[in-house]
Amino acid sequence: MAVPSKILLTDLAAEIDRVPPNYVRPVSDRPNLQEVVTLADAAIPVIDLQGLHGDNHSQVIQQIGQACEEYGFFQIKNHGVAEELVGRMMGVAREFFKLPEEERLKNYSDDPKRTTRLSTSFNVRTEKVSNWRDFLRLHCHPLEQYLPEEEVAEFCTSVRALVLKLLEGISESLGLERGSIAASLGQHGQHMALNYYPPCPQPELTYGLPGHTDPNLITILLQDEVPGLQVLKDGKWVAVNPIPNTFIVNIGDQMQVISNDKYKSILHRAVVNCEKERISIPTFYCPSPDAVIGPAKELIDDDNPAVYRNFTYQEYYDRFWDRGLAKECCLDLFRT
Repeated sequence: MAVPSKILLTDLAAEIDRVPPNYVRPVSDRPNLQEVVTLADAAIPVIDLQGLHGDNHSQVIQQIGQACEEYGFFQIKNHGVAEELVGRMMGVAREFFKLPEEERLKNYSDDPKRTTRLSTSFNVRTEKVSNWRDFLRLHCHPLEQYLPEEEVAEFCTSVRALVLKLLEGISESLGLERGSIAASLGQHGQHMALNYYPPCPQPELTYGLPGHTDPNLITILLQDEVPGLQVLKDGKWVAVNPIPNTFIVNIGDQMQVISNDKYKSILHRAVVNCEKERISIPTFYCPSPDAVIGPAKELIDDDNPAVYRNFTYQEYYDRFWDRGLAKECCLDLFRT
């Protein structure tokens, strides 16, 4: 039974006891949850940003560089985003997905060019197997163009300040001027998603999101207390357990290009469970569509030739969207 595209998963999931066929992954492409590595300690590095502008500056920069190179992911604490604001933002997400279906559907669109849109799965226009997720996607930079409600606007502004601080640290870790990466992004772009993963009656058959890399520059993830994020490390999927008052940072494809392959955009995925809903709120920071992206010139020499050709971010994103969440990284299409 095919599910009509405008029926949201949130409402469907409450009425069924089996996963519909269009959500069921082929046997060769299932989560294999029994093989996931669960570590007692944090699966990815935790970096305290409190020392970034203090006596521990060089140590924090070194930690950031090592995390970007070895993991492509890290968690941050003392990040400067107020705990109260984080709580209010998570509350906004919960309230939205509890609205009556007819209210939520006022925002529905399967057009990726819409700057505010509710949809389900990933790309309902092209995909053959759906993902166990509904999402509200919002553009939020330049903020005055989109005018989200007050709590959302305040959160977006605070996270953008955090991103710009991280970009300075990442630039420095690469041996670049602090403002180098930010200066390469044109007018900059910032999107966010409110992801809702309902309880799933058969979580072993489907994904919230299958393994993928992010096409943007850097992603800042806020997640609730329910586990679901997994990162591919040394050929094994590793569960990333939520830590209160932290954000998860992951390197996107554009950062891998700018670093000339020194820093890695790593496969990650979201799995679901049969007991609890899960909410995550990623902020995707990216170049503006017309920004020309390529390896930083300072990182190219005879021993380290450019790995990628120059391209506009619009060209990259169009290719990424058309391919969907393919296992093969879209970066391979732009190598020299």
